[in-house]
This record gives sequence, structure tokens and C-alpha cells, in this order.
Amino acid sequence: MKLRVDQLEGQLKKQLAPVYIISGDEPFQVSQCCDQVRQYARAAGFSERHVYHVENNFDWGDFLATANSLSLFAEKQILEIRMPSGKPGDAGSKAFMEYTSHLSPDNLLLLITDRLDSTQQKAKWFQPLEKVGNFVAIWPVESAQLPTWLGQRLHSDGYRATPEALSLVAERVEGNLLAASQELEKLKLLAKDQTIDEETVRNSVADSARYDVYQLIDTALAGNTRQCIRILGVLKGEGLEPPIILWALAREVRLLSQLSRSLSRGLALDLAIDQSAKAMGFNAFLLKRRKGLLNKAITRHSERDFRAMLNASGNVDRCIKGIEKGNVWDQLLSLTLYLSGLPPMAVIR
Repeated sequence: MKLRVDQLEGQLKKQLAPVYIISGDEPFQVSQCCDQVRQYARAAGFSERHVYHVENNFDWGDFLATANSLSLFAEKQILEIRMPSGKPGDAGSKAFMEYTSHLSPDNLLLLITDRLDSTQQKAKWFQPLEKVGNFVAIWPVESAQLPTWLGQRLHSDGYRATPEALSLVAERVEGNLLAASQELEKLKLLAKDQTIDEETVRNSVADSARYDVYQLIDTALAGNTRQCIRILGVLKGEGLEPPIILWALAREVRLLSQLSRSLSRGLALDLAIDQSAKAMGFNAFLLKRRKGLLNKAITRHSERDFRAMLNASGNVDRCIKGIEKGNVWDQLLSLTLYLSGLPPMAVIR
């Protein structure tokens, strides 16, 4: 059964399904949905949890052995498979089909993937899982929808906000739902009589942190490596979460990569910005105000450099999620300095 994000909790309250597929490219909503499934599963007695990361040479036999290893007095268990690619391969497809043909009430399968396209949703491995479980496809919250999303989250916690306040928060977080959620938590502490107005938002100290994130990006584009080190140190000291910084860096690198490709095809920078803004959901007017900085970074780097930075962003993301080992802040620093013009350090190769 296909569910929207806002339908998931209602379904969980009625009855746990044996399989949940959480799919999407918006990390915050994916995390929230997975937390909901785990919460209701634990309340239903699923006290054990086994987590599998599907990479090259993943042992699907280990997953099936765990699924089939329960004895009469064993604990119920959550089998959590993190498969970003959405491609289990032949061995994984067979494992999923075998799993669904011998479902146990003591197992709950939680499959987490990046966004699955229509072809993947028609795959032989996917259809048996969806038939016995629930599929939650998560789409990014569009800019125009973000104030409504913010208002719904506040309302569910017993707060209300004026339209002006919601629009201002939406403008500040620029589509980053993790940053939005953290901003709302801080605003709730400042709210008077459970109400958040525009003045409350403007007085929020969270704005300084948000400004520094974007100051970090512009400083890197300008090539000021010394200032990059200082700003990143401030962000770390203030307790800003690494995913927010990574989101901002990766978003900028994807934009620069696309602009670089457009310029290599002979487009003028203004036209390239217009096309990239439309394709990626940026505000073209605001981008053109930063045209000088963008041009500096594009001139300084090759398309190959930007691809390397995107690969490095993926490495940092896996480190944040615990899939790979490494110091997240060291990797963020290396990525930032690479963008600012320094050669890539070994830590992000």
C-alpha cells in the first residue's frame, strides 16, 4: 500500500504491517518516518534491532539467516536494511522474494532507500514487499508549501504562528527541513502564550547561525581559506549540526557543477544561472546578486573538481550516518577548503 508521509502515523496506530519501505531524498522526513516506525514497533514488542548496510558484496544470506533464526521464546525483531541505491541485485531480489514468501509475525522489515523511480517500483523485488507492507514515498517540501509544513508542525505541538512569522522562517531555512525543525524548537522557547509572531522570529538568535552557514559558503567561493577555518570553528563551537553544513556545501557544489557544464557549452553566465535556478529550485535574482562569487569558484575549478567535491560530500554523509569511519568535522573542513581553492586533502580522497 502506498502512503503519504502524513498518513503513516495513522496507519501505524491501526496495525503494524510486516514491511515498511521508506523512500526519498529528503533526509529529515526520511528520518522522522523511520523513527515513527521504530517507535510503534518497540511499543508492540519488537525489542531487538538488526541494521544492514547494502554495499558491494553484501551478504544477503546473513539477513535471511537472522530473519529465520527465531526460536519459540525469541524476542521480536526489527530488520532494518539501508539500501540507498534502491538496487538489491539478483541476490537481493531473491532474498526479498524468499523473505516475503515466509513472513514471520516476529519480524518487521524496515527498508530505507533513496527515491525509487517508477521503473524501480515495478521491479520483481519491490512488488512483493509492497503487496504485504506499506510504501512511503517522500518528496521534498516545495518552497511554496514550506510555510504550511512549518505551521502544521507547530500546531501538532500546541503552538500557532502568524503567516508573516512562518514566511520569515521559510525564507531563512531555504528548504532545509532539519534546519527548519531546529529553528522551530528554539522559537517555541521564545513564544509568548504559545504564539510565534514575526518579532519572535526576528529576535531569534538562530538567525546568526544560519547567516554564518551561508557566510561560510560565500567565504569559500571568495577563496578566503583562513576565514573559512575560523567560521567553521565557530559553527562547531555553537553546536550546529554537521548535516546542515553538509547540506549547504553540497547544494552549492551541485549548482556550481551545473553552471560549469552550461558555460562549457557556450552559454552566458546569466542564462546559465536562469536555467540552473529553474532546474534546481533556486531564486535566480538572488543567485545573480552572487554572480561574482560564483564566477570566481567556476574559474578556479574544473568540472572534474566539482565531481570530486560531490563524491567527497557523499563520503561525509556516510560518515555522519556511521556507515564509514572518520572525523566528520575534519572532512567538512577539507571539503570547504577544497571549494575555497586548496588542493584536496587525503581525508576526502
